[in-house]
Order: sequence, then structure tokens, then C-alpha cells
Amino acid sequence: MGSCHIAHDCNIGNHNIFANNTLLAGHVVVGDYAHTAGAIVVHQFCHIGSFSFVGGGSVVSQDVPKYTMVAGERAELRGLNLEGLRRRGFSVTEIKSLKAAYRKLFMPVAANAMGFEERLAILRHVNLQDQDEELSKVPAVHSMVQSLRDSFLENRRGICKFRQWSGS
Repeated sequence: MGSCHIAHDCNIGNHNIFANNTLLAGHVVVGDYAHTAGAIVVHQFCHIGSFSFVGGGSVVSQDVPKYTMVAGERAELRGLNLEGLRRRGFSVTEIKSLKAAYRKLFMPVAANAMGFEERLAILRHVNLQDQDEELSKVPAVHSMVQSLRDSFLENRRGICKFRQWSGS
């Protein structure tokens, strides 16, 4: 759409929609089927995951994981991009599995919940609880977990902030 800017050395996937005034700094990587609302800014070296959505007016200064939705002046995770997943033909089972994995990662209910890295490791390995084992076998969940792990590599920016949620 109008007045978008894609700076030098960006790597843009297929079937993306960039609304008016989407600004990508240098070296940004955008996966496939990502959507942006209007007037967003993405900091250099950030990655926007496939099937993600960036809300209008957001400033993205860290990676947006696959399948997620971010919004805010300093973009924060707001959940999964459920409508985008449905529109792209993800099955009910895949979406339920992604929801369960997202809840385990970003919305732990136990007061003494382990750290994010430990929760991520649980979903990556299949040697713990039966439900976790089933989740790790779903290709979409595996892909999301790999996207998250990649965001924490040495030369990457980490992921957009998320609110700690408590079950009370």
C-alpha cells in the first residue's frame, strides 16, 4: 500500500500485506503471510515471523514470533494471530495446539512457574508430560518454538515483551 518503506538488505517473504506507512529499517527479515496495520515502524535487524500480525501504530524493536500478534507503542505480544491462521487454512487441531503451547509459554498459571527458557525447553523436548509430548509433535508448534529459540541466538534482538499473566 502507499508510503511503505523497505530499507536496504531486507529479506521479505511471500504473500505479505504491508498497510500504509509501514516502515522497515535495514536488515529486517519478514516471513511469509505476515500482515501489518498502518503506521508501523520496525527496528533494524528485527524478524517478523510468518503468519504474524503487527497492530497499527506499533514500534517493533524486537522479533515478532511466528503466528503471533503484537501491538503497542513499544510492541508487546497480544496473543496468537487466530484470524490469520484460520484464513490461511490452519486446522482446528493445529490452532488448538498452538493455543495450548502459547498458554504454556506466556501464561503460566502456577505461582512458582519456571522461567521462560525452561518452559520453552519443555515444549522442545518430548520426555516430560504426555500433553507436552503431543504438543511437541505438532509441526506448527515445533515451528513456533524454533522461531522463539532462534530469536535468542547471540546476534539477535530477542522477542517483543509479553505481560506476565497470573491465574488469579
